[in-house]
Amino acid sequence: MSQISLRNISKTYDGNNRVLHDISMEIEDGEFIVIVGPSGCGKSTLLRLIAGLEPCQEGEIYIADKCANDQLPQHRDIAMIFQNYALYPHLTVRENIAFGLELRGVPKKKRNERAFEVARTLQLEPYLDRKPAALSGGQRQRVAMGRAIARNTSTFLMDEPLSNLDNALRVAMRTEIKDMHKQLGATIIYVTHDQTEALSLADRVAVMKDGYLQQFDTPEAIYDQPANRFVASFLGMPTMNFLSPKLLPHWQGPEDIEIGLRPETMHIIKNGPVEHALEGKIVLSEMTGSDVILHCETEAGRLTLTCARNELSKGTSDVLIGCDLARAHYFRRTTGERVQMP
Repeated sequence: MSQISLRNISKTYDGNNRVLHDISMEIEDGEFIVIVGPSGCGKSTLLRLIAGLEPCQEGEIYIADKCANDQLPQHRDIAMIFQNYALYPHLTVRENIAFGLELRGVPKKKRNERAFEVARTLQLEPYLDRKPAALSGGQRQRVAMGRAIARNTSTFLMDEPLSNLDNALRVAMRTEIKDMHKQLGATIIYVTHDQTEALSLADRVAVMKDGYLQQFDTPEAIYDQPANRFVASFLGMPTMNFLSPKLLPHWQGPEDIEIGLRPETMHIIKNGPVEHALEGKIVLSEMTGSDVILHCETEAGRLTLTCARNELSKGTSDVLIGCDLARAHYFRRTTGERVQMP
């Protein structure tokens, strides 16, 4: 059982620097939870509180239905994987993987057997006798994962584990981490600032800003029904467009809102009149394969939309941009909160 309950967690440094504000989350056994947000939003601090690496000043942390506020890290049945891997440079891959077992007093034969078993799962068998300096970044990350897996723990905490890797390797490692989760059935709480990692890995995503939990839901719900303007703008690539309804010639709704349109809900008009449209000029075109990302200057400012490469005539500059308001999002101008339109 590795259900984790965070109840009204707050954290303050130096007496008045509050970095977490009344965070509550219920994490089910075996879930893959991703905590995402910009640098300095408090996500790593929250992870350290769960791990017991920092004291919980306000609120309660329950692990498997027991209050863990006063539990030492080694008693929480949690393994943590850090951004910098935290491998011992003087130890081999085999010894690094087995290190936690050695601390627990597991006999050498058994811990070596376990290290080999874990190395085989992570495709590290050829490197068991190498030291970290002789490994690639991806291999070192897998060794760090292997050390955590070897402990047979029920919960893994991962703090920006892929941020030091190049893009191709990050994609490959995301697949490995997802496969590992399926194999182990363990609870994983994963911290990142990368929205792609959040949307592709998580069963549920916790979006944070300035120490506040903005939304905690499935990736689909957060993308399709963001709770506020920040969530809408933070998740999604390219980012969501925002414009005033005053700029749409046939708008008949309230004026105290902002309209949010994802790039895929805007399009270049080729033929026929469209009710909600803006004149624009293409200032930058980015080919991403079969699709193109268009950056257009309009009366509403810089807007971004996507289209198929074969839909755009070569040399096109002046365009008419259609807005699909049936797929739009609406936010209160003053507070940024989501508004449900009739």
